[in-house]
Amino acid sequence: MRAYQLQQIDKEMDMHMQAWLNHQVTASKEKGKKQVPVYSKFKDFYDYEKRINEVIKPKKKSKIPLNIKKAAEYVAERREGNHEL
Repeated sequence: MRAYQLQQIDKEMDMHMQAWLNHQVTASKEKGKKQVPVYSKFKDFYDYEKRINEVIKPKKKSKIPLNIKKAAEYVAERREGNHEL
C-alpha cells in the first residue's frame, strides 16, 4: 500500500510540474510598451540537446586542493561542536 501511495505522490508531482511549466511557457515580459513572450523559441525554454550532452558527457568537478579541503572540514567540525576556532 505504501508503494502505491508513493506512486500517487509521484503522479501528483508530475501534474504540478506540468502546471508550472504551462505557466512558465506562457510568461511574458514588457518590452517598451508591449508584452512579448519570455521564450521566443522552444529551445529557449528547454534545450534538449544540451540536456542529452549533460548526461552523456558530464562535466568534471574541479578538485579542491587537499589542504583547503582539510581546513574547511576542520572549521565545520569546530562549528558543529561550538568550539572556538
